[in-house]
Amino acid sequence: MAIQKADYIWFNGQLVAWDQATIHVLSHVVHYGSSFFEGIRFYETPRGTAVFRLTPHIRRLFDSAKIYRTEIPYTVPQLVAACKETIQANKIRAGYIRPVVFRGYGSIGVDPSTCPIEVVIATIEWGKYLGAEAMEQGVDVCVSSWNRFAPNTMPAMSKAGGNYLNSQLIKQEALKNGYKEGIALDTNGLVSEGSGENLFLIRDGVALTPPVSSSILAGITRDTTIRLLRDMGVEVREQTIPRELLYVADELFFTGTAAEITPIRSVDGIAVGNGRRGPLTTEVQATFFAVVQGEREDHYGWLEYVDA
Repeated sequence: MAIQKADYIWFNGQLVAWDQATIHVLSHVVHYGSSFFEGIRFYETPRGTAVFRLTPHIRRLFDSAKIYRTEIPYTVPQLVAACKETIQANKIRAGYIRPVVFRGYGSIGVDPSTCPIEVVIATIEWGKYLGAEAMEQGVDVCVSSWNRFAPNTMPAMSKAGGNYLNSQLIKQEALKNGYKEGIALDTNGLVSEGSGENLFLIRDGVALTPPVSSSILAGITRDTTIRLLRDMGVEVREQTIPRELLYVADELFFTGTAAEITPIRSVDGIAVGNGRRGPLTTEVQATFFAVVQGEREDHYGWLEYVDA
């Protein structure tokens, strides 16, 4: 999806003009992937612009950096406030926040310790990641030939820029072969996740989702969906999932900040259920959007209002 230019970007503590938010080509991040980021949605609601689970996203950003021994030179409350400040400066009522922490210009070589830690926050307008029609009709996906990395090679719990080279291989292969997205297996051949989404499977009224030990990112929207499903009276199991269960599932759907809750209608050309969005997917999707768009009371405290 093409970037829609905004007016300002928050760059190391101050708002700068969009075109001035640049880095040197010899910055460490360019050569070694030393960045950590988040994707956060904000919605227009009857009470004003609200960010969905802003503080948990920023806390995860700090966790991602800490795993790679990177100390962010701000606090969680400071970056929460900076996200809201950037939304207000750009006068966008609904869209996407991209905070990025990265190692800047300092030295050449793998060791990042002598390179400065820089922090950037951008806010942009952004629609449905997998297409507006996908929210109802679902998407066609494939099982990727590329596995997720083993737990002792790359830390999947860190939302690090370098990790997404693996995601790019999964996504490009899927698109090249006529699919909208790919599903990766872990190194044990068990279901992991999409290139940028977590996965849920419905079978006989029970919801299954891979555990964090299957090399997945511990998604904020994944956690949200687990809580919504349980409040709907649906049993949710975090357990390993064999590939073949994808082909006999009653329903499948992706979750993620970008994907929100997107149904899957086929895997490797095999229809999921009746080949369209299923009843539990429909219900949890409707509940999710009702909460984040302020149409239903937010009992969970998930919405953080920009003008509060």
